[in-house]
Formats: sequence, C-alpha cells, structure tokens
Amino acid sequence: MLVAQEGRVRESGTEPPTPGSARLHRPTLLAAVALLLLLAGLCVLSLLIGSGSNPVAKAWGFLTGDPAARADAQIRLAVMDVRLPRTLAGLLVGVSLGAAGCLLQSVTRNPLAETGLLGVNSGAALGVVIGLTYFHITSAYAVLLWALVGGMAASAVVLLLAASGRAAGSPLRLVLAGSALGATFHGATSYVLLGTQSTFDTYRYWTIGSLAGIETKDTVPLLPLVAVGLAVAFLCVRPLSALALGDDSARSLGHHPGRIRLTVAVAVTLLAGSAVALAGPIAFLGLLAPYAARLVTGPRMGGQLLLSGLVGACVMIVADLLARVVIRPWETPVSVLLAFIGGPLLIWIARSRHMSTAGAST
Repeated sequence: MLVAQEGRVRESGTEPPTPGSARLHRPTLLAAVALLLLLAGLCVLSLLIGSGSNPVAKAWGFLTGDPAARADAQIRLAVMDVRLPRTLAGLLVGVSLGAAGCLLQSVTRNPLAETGLLGVNSGAALGVVIGLTYFHITSAYAVLLWALVGGMAASAVVLLLAASGRAAGSPLRLVLAGSALGATFHGATSYVLLGTQSTFDTYRYWTIGSLAGIETKDTVPLLPLVAVGLAVAFLCVRPLSALALGDDSARSLGHHPGRIRLTVAVAVTLLAGSAVALAGPIAFLGLLAPYAARLVTGPRMGGQLLLSGLVGACVMIVADLLARVVIRPWETPVSVLLAFIGGPLLIWIARSRHMSTAGAST
C-alpha cells in the first residue's frame, strides 16, 4: 500500500513527503536565513517610519543612542509606545497566521484553505458583539479578551462536531462543520448588530483589521498561547508528513489520522484565535504565506511551517508600513492592503500551472 502510494506521488512529479522530511534541506535553510535578515530590516524600518511628522533621522538617532534624540519625549513616545508595540503585534500576527494557514492547508489537503475555516473569525466576531451589546465593554483589552474567547469557543464546537460520528476527524467533516458554524455565527452577529448602532460603530473598527492603537499590554498575554500553538505545530510535522501519503499509509507508519487532524486543529485555534483577537480578521495572509513557502520547500512539511511563519511576518510588517504612509497622516487598515495584494494573487494562484503540484504537496 505504501509503495503504491509513493509510486503515484513520484508519477505526479514530486517527491513523497516522509517523516524524515522534517529536516531542513539547503534551499529551505538559505531561504529561512534570507527571510530572517529581511524581517530584521523590516522591523527596524517599522520603528523608524510612522504616519506622523516625526523625522526618520531622529528616530534613527533614538535607536542608535543619540543623547539629543533620547531626550526628545515626542520621539520616545512615537518609537517606544506606538511603533514598537505594533511591530511586535505584526510579528505575532504574521507568524501565527502563516503557520496556522500552513497547518490547515496540509491537514485538509486543500491549498486554498485559510484560517477562517474552523469558525475562528466568525466566533471572534460574535464574541466581540456579545461583549459590546450585553456586557457593555469599553476598553480595547476587553474587546481582545471577548474576541479570543469567542474564537476559541467556536473552534471548540467545530472540533466536537468533527470528532463525532463515523467519519470522525476527516478533512471533509472538519471543513463542513467549520463552514456551517461560521455561517450560523455570522447570522447571529448580524442579528445583534441590527438593533444596536453603538455596538456596530465599535465592531466596525475592530472587524476592519488593523494594528493601529495596539499596546504592549495587549500583546504580552497572547504570547504563551502562540508559543503553545507553535510548539504543537512543530510536534505535528512528522505525523503530517506521514498523513500526506494518505490515511492508510499514515496508519501503517503508526499514526492515527483522526487524532492528527484534531491536534492540528487545536494548534490552528490557538494561533489564529490569538491573531484575530489582537488585530481583527486579516484575510489572505494565511492563504498566501504557505503557498509562497511551498515554492521553495516542496512537500517538506518542516520547511513549509518554518517559512510560512517567516513569510507571514514579513508580509504583515510590509503591509503595516504601507498602511502608515499610503494616505499619510491617516492610516489605511492592514486588511484592506492585504486584500488588494491577495485578491489578484489568489486569481494568479488559481490559474497557475503549479496549482496541482501545490495540492499534491500538502
């Protein structure tokens, strides 16, 4: 059975992803180093450039220890209290959505799967609306908590639905449960919003997706959740590599397909839930980052996961930088810029001759 499956994969023109593919090969390692250097440069630019009128030279002087710049309270406020927190948030959101998208595409064997598939986005939206309407929350931190609880709760229900029945843990059951619950939660959110104008005003700001106004105190509580999600994700590299050969082949290698999918879904929930709670629904990033990673890594799951997180972080920081300068002194929501980039790119992906290869690789 395993030999036959490997033969079919070789005929498709790609090497079969085996448990040993968790090791990084040379192109992946070089790409990871290049992305890390690029990410470091982007983070420096993120600290230097803002939507206000503060000169870049003064911000650079502050970073390099210039006494005059260090004594400037306005520059200190801009760099340390505005730009640094949103840079950290951009890193967290980008890595989380990139890794979550990679896991989700692999476990569902669908190169167009994205992080809203488990109902996280719709659950977070409903959580925010309930908190605003019935519990009268006012602070940004409270909105973050309600979004996180809503996203986690929605994903938990999806996992329970997918884990029950004869086809427990199957990709189709997971996708159907997420789509059905997402539609239900979207309807409930719209119903609540119809009767509360004040709730709609606050919800509209959250759901547009942005890093503006994020503080360090918003990011720090989510770091343990993201760390756990990433740890679980990398522990799933070998099982997912075996699962890519097919359920029967994975069982012959000692893995349980249903448990693998549910474990991956938990990791996706932690990663995507944290990102959505912090920045709102961010479209396309969880779809594009894994695709870009596969262009370098092929079917190697370990490399895919690493590069997906790095690509996601780079794209998120670039989008946030553009958001600050496109219509300065105002800001463009990050999700809008990603939609302008992601929409045409998604069309190109759908028409690409590599589409079938991407599907086989996951």
